[in-house]
Amino acid sequence: MAGCEAAWQAASLGVRVVLHEMRPVRATAVHKTDQLAELVCSNSLRGDKLDNAVGLLKEEMRRLGSLVMRAADAHRVPAGAALAVDRERFSRAITEAVQSHPLITVTREEVARIPDEPAMYPLVIATGPLTSETLSADIARMVGGDHLYFYDAISPIVLAETIDMGKVFRGSRWERGTTDEGDYLNCPLTKEEYGCFYEAVTSAESATVHDFDKEKFFEGCLPLEVMAHRGRDTLRFGPMKPVGLIDPRTGRMPYAAVQLRQDTLAGDHFSLVGFQTQLKWGEQARVLKLVPGLEHAEVVRFGMVHRNTYINGPTVLRETWQSKFRDDLFFAGQISGVEGYVESAASGLIAGRNAAAIVRNEEPRVPPRTTAIGALAYYVSHADPKNYQPTNITFGIMEAPPNIRKRADRKLATSTRALEDLDRWNSSASFSTTSA
Repeated sequence: MAGCEAAWQAASLGVRVVLHEMRPVRATAVHKTDQLAELVCSNSLRGDKLDNAVGLLKEEMRRLGSLVMRAADAHRVPAGAALAVDRERFSRAITEAVQSHPLITVTREEVARIPDEPAMYPLVIATGPLTSETLSADIARMVGGDHLYFYDAISPIVLAETIDMGKVFRGSRWERGTTDEGDYLNCPLTKEEYGCFYEAVTSAESATVHDFDKEKFFEGCLPLEVMAHRGRDTLRFGPMKPVGLIDPRTGRMPYAAVQLRQDTLAGDHFSLVGFQTQLKWGEQARVLKLVPGLEHAEVVRFGMVHRNTYINGPTVLRETWQSKFRDDLFFAGQISGVEGYVESAASGLIAGRNAAAIVRNEEPRVPPRTTAIGALAYYVSHADPKNYQPTNITFGIMEAPPNIRKRADRKLATSTRALEDLDRWNSSASFSTTSA
């Protein structure tokens, strides 16, 4: 998504772009299609309200003409206060938009090396978390020991018609849904049912992690079984938390709950929220049958683990998403040291604009740090490089307006100020759409 967003932004500013995509010439371990911006993990882009930081980031991107946000808004599916998309229609929309732009040329080939010397035009490396081994090794050669990685896992998806609707109920947490019935399917578990499920997860066999040196999972996307091994109630305070959910048949909050989110606009597929896993497929099938309502569910995609590649942003990057050692070289997306679909696309948005600025003999620019997109750029380039992990956008990396005591009021004030500052910054930009 970062590469598509970068290409779109640069082309929208009149700059010709060559976008390299190695699929389908070379496949990855988890991609299933040759479409650009294919979502291989969740279909959720997380919160979409201004009382959370990622919701603010989305609105900022909309105001800056984001292609990713345009496609997401056009192909959203019910997901409560979150923005989730029909993953196939979403990627198809971005693919069609990019391929039909008169200033973008899509080349289907693998790029194995980064040019040692600055090229005539700037280069944006937005290879995503699944960077090929060859290019990953070349990036490591260029940035040295600051080239890092972590493991990520994806959740299973089940066929809707095989879910036992007599055992599940519709509802959104705290009733924050976009439909009257609620946007999620909820599988309630009793204390005894949860106990059986927990024992099955903690005793299940995990898949072998091939070609990886050492398991290092990102804390924000831990596999289900890793969380379970941290304590018996960890899942009940994580992806299986029942808080904010009332079973209409009992009038009470269940002991634990598994939520399923609609994965396609047609509603024929549902993904298990927060159930990313590296359990062997046979073990996944056995464990899922212990969830009320999923006893006979047909799994159309099992969860799996893959390696995410990223650099140590604070040692390699400037706020502009340029490398510190070459003005013409940009990094964007997961590989740049951010975590999340939206954060990845946001970095690509600014990298694409700034790459175009160089072509146009203009100075690269970054939105002010009072904005979410500016704060993210500053954090990735200035955080403590020791034990650095990819970061999501949070209000914690933004300076809050002074003298506001209530947390909720402080968040909304931060968002209001951010959007005002972004609009001023954008209106003062020297960017235009003349051809270059």
